[in-house]
Amino acid sequence: MATGIDHIRELESVALGAPSRRDAVVLGSWRRCLDDYRLDPARACEAYIVPRSRLREHRERAEGLIRTARGGIETLHQQLAGLGYVLLLSDDRGVTVDFIGDPAFDGALQKAGLYLGSEWSERRAGTCAVGACLVTGEPLTIHQSDHFDVTHVPLTCSAAPIYDSLGNLAAVLDVSALRSAEAKTSQNLVLHMVSATARRIELATLMAQARGEWVIRFSRSPEFIEVDPDGAVAVDGSGCITATTHLAQRMLCEAVGQGAPGAAGGGVIGRRLSDFLDVDPDDLPSLTRSRAARDRLVLTRGGGAVFAHAIAPQPVVSAPQRRPVASPLAELSGGDAVMDAAIDKAFKLSRTDLPILICGETGSGKERMARAIHECRGRRGRFVAVNCAAIPESLIENELFGHVPGAFTGAVGGGHKGLIREADGGTLFLDEIGDMPLALQARLLRVIAEREVVPVGGARPVPVDLRIVSATHRDLADLVRQGRFREDLYYRLSGAELALPALRARSDFEWLVRRLLPAGRVVGESARLALIRHDWPGNIRELVNALQFAAAMAGDGAIEAADLPETVLARRAVPVAAAAEDADDELAAVLAACGWNVSQVARRLGVDRTTVHRRMKRLGLVPPNRRHT
Repeated sequence: MATGIDHIRELESVALGAPSRRDAVVLGSWRRCLDDYRLDPARACEAYIVPRSRLREHRERAEGLIRTARGGIETLHQQLAGLGYVLLLSDDRGVTVDFIGDPAFDGALQKAGLYLGSEWSERRAGTCAVGACLVTGEPLTIHQSDHFDVTHVPLTCSAAPIYDSLGNLAAVLDVSALRSAEAKTSQNLVLHMVSATARRIELATLMAQARGEWVIRFSRSPEFIEVDPDGAVAVDGSGCITATTHLAQRMLCEAVGQGAPGAAGGGVIGRRLSDFLDVDPDDLPSLTRSRAARDRLVLTRGGGAVFAHAIAPQPVVSAPQRRPVASPLAELSGGDAVMDAAIDKAFKLSRTDLPILICGETGSGKERMARAIHECRGRRGRFVAVNCAAIPESLIENELFGHVPGAFTGAVGGGHKGLIREADGGTLFLDEIGDMPLALQARLLRVIAEREVVPVGGARPVPVDLRIVSATHRDLADLVRQGRFREDLYYRLSGAELALPALRARSDFEWLVRRLLPAGRVVGESARLALIRHDWPGNIRELVNALQFAAAMAGDGAIEAADLPETVLARRAVPVAAAAEDADDELAAVLAACGWNVSQVARRLGVDRTTVHRRMKRLGLVPPNRRHT
């Protein structure tokens, strides 16, 4: 193995344009590290573990994926047992959100960055399997001195991308080892195994999300069409493709001569299956198990052929509920009716380009909703959040629109791109839009109308393609009447409006507490009642702070009322628990007013749910939908 000095010299020679024996993937990554990220090969870059608060945010975003992928990861780990490998699941930003390794080597794994919370983006860690996979979108191995940073040279890492059902690169599955054989070819089988597992995770994700639609699996071999297909798509009743695995997307594109897929969906999502295959919706029943696998050969529009296995929509056996939504949105509610309605509306809007205005009190989760909408849409660009109230008025123009070189005294020499252009291809989230200075509102209106931005000091407009989602706790219509907000901008931003309920009005309060509670912590009965009785003027943001404070105060034990912040204990609703036992008419009235939602009734009366249920039983109060006629 080359020494650290030899490795640095090789990197420096590549920077000068000298030929190299490295493969194209490694050389491409090295040049990005040198030219784009300006990494210094002589400066050691130790493994970086994100703070716990950030890790929690990353894990929350990837919760659905973690749950789906876990079975596949555990199976792969068993297949590699005893060989010294650790398995990492990284999100689309390179942060490890799940991992399986030998606990006996925890210290060494954490030091090497093969641990939960480690960030393996190229910009942070240099050339590495996860980072290179995120850039190329292809399975690959970065072996020993392929790594850019000398501290990572002992490692061998093989990674494969995991795409979501809309064609976006959502995660990377990585298999790494602290030590390995010298030859890179020793990792070929590992790369094959990790690629196969990633493909199965994509298939499991699609199957879980497409229960109400036809699913068509594809394989080049009839023997494997039902047990291990190459890929799959979901189609609706009209034969339009609604979801796809990455390999199926690639197969369909290549079948009609489109080449490898590019942007999300690769030109497949939303198109008819018959555009790619000689199959109409009426033909799908003939591709089920009712026929032998060898008889299910389907011709492509490009003259080729694949074997197909169609799976009919699964019948809905549970009670009618709101339509299934993609996991980033579904994870925002625990069953509150108002929140569910907002989520259902957001899901429908996420597939459009309409600008969305999210209204709600400060701290009620407006940015979380906006980010979930962005993730459901599947744009490849970034989600860029701008707090219009937090940036000084003298700086907001430059921050949003950027500037050309030399635009003003003190300007950065190379100019500044600006947050609007940073969001090109993605979503620009304008929080507290009601606080944007009136003078800048006209410029923002032009960005929305013309889809172009002119930097400060510039003359030529730069085209941008972005989705605008804005949010406010103010009444924008009232600001328009006062002349403090442009009416034309208001109507441009409010192509659709979403209203989020305040925390004190949500019936899924206890679900939120469990979800936001630090891992491994338990809330005692006294704390639970105190949390229920508080009126939460700071909404979800206040709840998060209160739970984190209480966890710190409680040490290793259960959280009790005494561990909560004084502001929570002092701001209880009117204590009517004692009087409520005799206020039978009041209970009946509150039940009716709350639509017989027991959780909401309990919070309004300042009692726990069991008290409400006990009194309902004693008085014979039964919800209308359970009464016998």
